[in-house]
Amino acid sequence: MPVQSPVAISHLSTGAKFPTIRSITTSLSRRQDPSAAANEGSDHEIERVVREAKQRFRDTLPKDYLNQEEYALYIRLYGPPLRETAPEDVGIPSHADMGPAPPRSDNEGVLLRPLEGGQFEEVTYEIDRSTDAADPDTVQAHDALGEPSVQDLIEKPPGYVEAVARNQREHDALQKLVQDFEAAQRKQKESERETAPPVAHELDEVDTADWPAEEGYDFGERESGEARRFHRYTLDGRFHGSPVEIALPRDEFVEPIRELLDRTHLKHVKQAAEAAFGGRGLPTSPATPEGLKNGRMGGVGLPPDQRHMSEIEADAFLAGYLPPAYASVASILREVRKRVGSCWIQSRLTQGKEGGLSVLDAGAGGAGLVAWEQILTAEWQLLKEKGQVTGAHPPGKKTVIAASDRLRNRIKSFLPNTTFLPRLPDYEHSGEMQGERLDAGDKPQPRKSFDVIIASHLFLKEKQDHYRQAILNNLWSLLNKDGGILIVIEKAHPRGFEAVAHVRDTLIKQFLLPQSGEPSLAPEEFNPAFHRELEPGHIVAPCTTHGVCPMYKEQGKSKGRKDYCHFSQRFVRPTFYSKMLGNTADNQGEVEFSYVVVRRGVPKSSPLTGKEATERAMQGYEASEDQPDMQTLPRMVLPPLKRKGHVTLDLCTPEGKIERWTVPKSFSKLAYHDARKSRWGDLWALGAKTRVPRNVRVGSGADDGGKRAADGKKPRTVEISMDSGRMSASEKNAPRDRRPKSKEAKKQDLMKELFAAEEREEAMIEKQMDEEVEAEMEEGGRKGDGR
Repeated sequence: MPVQSPVAISHLSTGAKFPTIRSITTSLSRRQDPSAAANEGSDHEIERVVREAKQRFRDTLPKDYLNQEEYALYIRLYGPPLRETAPEDVGIPSHADMGPAPPRSDNEGVLLRPLEGGQFEEVTYEIDRSTDAADPDTVQAHDALGEPSVQDLIEKPPGYVEAVARNQREHDALQKLVQDFEAAQRKQKESERETAPPVAHELDEVDTADWPAEEGYDFGERESGEARRFHRYTLDGRFHGSPVEIALPRDEFVEPIRELLDRTHLKHVKQAAEAAFGGRGLPTSPATPEGLKNGRMGGVGLPPDQRHMSEIEADAFLAGYLPPAYASVASILREVRKRVGSCWIQSRLTQGKEGGLSVLDAGAGGAGLVAWEQILTAEWQLLKEKGQVTGAHPPGKKTVIAASDRLRNRIKSFLPNTTFLPRLPDYEHSGEMQGERLDAGDKPQPRKSFDVIIASHLFLKEKQDHYRQAILNNLWSLLNKDGGILIVIEKAHPRGFEAVAHVRDTLIKQFLLPQSGEPSLAPEEFNPAFHRELEPGHIVAPCTTHGVCPMYKEQGKSKGRKDYCHFSQRFVRPTFYSKMLGNTADNQGEVEFSYVVVRRGVPKSSPLTGKEATERAMQGYEASEDQPDMQTLPRMVLPPLKRKGHVTLDLCTPEGKIERWTVPKSFSKLAYHDARKSRWGDLWALGAKTRVPRNVRVGSGADDGGKRAADGKKPRTVEISMDSGRMSASEKNAPRDRRPKSKEAKKQDLMKELFAAEEREEAMIEKQMDEEVEAEMEEGGRKGDGR
């Protein structure tokens, strides 16, 4: 839509009145800005075009949208696009009308008056159709100036493309997608018209009693593509979102950190980050590279509660710690929002200024608060659309632990209205505990509580169990008694899992009321020194069982642990983070973590026991009328194994067992499709045909891979004496099965075991299928003899 000049508006003044004027922002002026064409071909302009293309079309790209130089830069920054852009990718089906709301009356219209800075005024006017608006001389005057007439402005209001396009290239690409969408709609209507049955023209000829009942069919908004292809319980049980990768917030997170890092040469920041986080690849940061896990099973190298940090160490913390910390916390908060429900957040936001939720970031260095703000803003926008709240920002209180002054001064640049604490507050000896401890004060201190506590990497660094117990007691005293949520996150290796599992086991036995009503602590394990009054509560994620963790049946450190509960989240690496890792060409990042989420004061809603929930989930909810409680479904603890004709899922069941469920193609077409598309961490609701126990390699006192411990055998000890790196004579003469195996031999043995297990499962499936076919044939034969 061309920009209107003051001359064009003055031609309307004789027959129009302007009672309503309000300022709106569009991008038409930028699309017609000649300076953009002048800079065409410069490096800055090429980068701007590529970044705007990524913002507009996400992981897709229209055909021939970028030239050769721009496409090369696009590949280097973001990788190749997934596919060609479809109308659904830019929201065109949601704006199918392609225009604003119709005028309120026949004599009322709307104009856009251009202002400086790319802004327009929306002018509502009354049309006097008896004036010279339709006069031939006026029309000729408009044509001479190259401007549209009043009638054109009324009949052709600005549409969706004109409102969102930022330049002529985007306008042309979006207009082409609009045309494709309209053509597809016309083609669909024509095909429906051709295949539709003849319609009676007289109501008397139609027998309304013969019309089929419209049960549960919504003729309103069309379902999305995923909703049509997947079962709704499969979508509800997903751990990852769509897209799978998490994009770090640019304006609220990436850009402020980049501006802070620009003050120092990135080479020096990288050297400081490698010194703080264990060397090349940053193995002791929140994200551990796959090849650097063995032997690096400690905590994070530079925690935010470290009191003394140099200037360069604070920059290294921003560059190497915060991006993976944000990805892990954002993934967990998204899962919490699904399982707890939006009502919990929205009910607090609608209480006005006194409402909102208080959040404590204890260990994520501010990244947890940025992730929480994304969740909170999404709920706030939903409430604003309904008209239930007003204001630009949602209410709430944010607190972060940052002990170093240098780190605090950096974090506060992108965390406004935030309280900074040097360490965790201690309420064990104050507040409600006044008088119950020897060192308690005379007067109770004012007590604060938090609705959400994000405890990242606090427990693994403590080597003694009683230190971990003290931290857990302190966090529990800070948590709101009426529905507060505690999130514990550690690194994804055996020691990190054991720290999380120890916290989970302690909470279940010493803090929460048992779900079944039976005490979870045996009388001989009762210790009055640590006894506390048990409270209602339940595990939100990832566990669906409240019993003993099947991967942590014995407390403490276990050597040779191969199976441990952890999850993965992909994210888009910022450029500065990729340079910290020494790989600037790849922007695909991944962080693995172990976690547990517990809610205080709210018991589990489902009355199903673990065994009943597992049996019901095995049958599947594909055709069930009753919606399942998602927290009673098994969760995938490993990626699915896809084979020809069937899919094998490794699940942690509500009964507290690790089992392998097999979903063949003959079980259900929809369940088989969803199983093939499922991912690690998802909840599974569509059942299976067979289930077998899966041996968990939990390790033992000796580092034998956990194989013998799983089989109930005592670990075998082999004494090896080395002489200058050569095998001794006793080892050479020892039987072949007694000699120590190399890593490659152990890997081959493990692969043989996996293949043998899969062959046994496939044989079991084929046997069951043959038995079913024989039973059906016998049943048919008996019916035939009866006739």
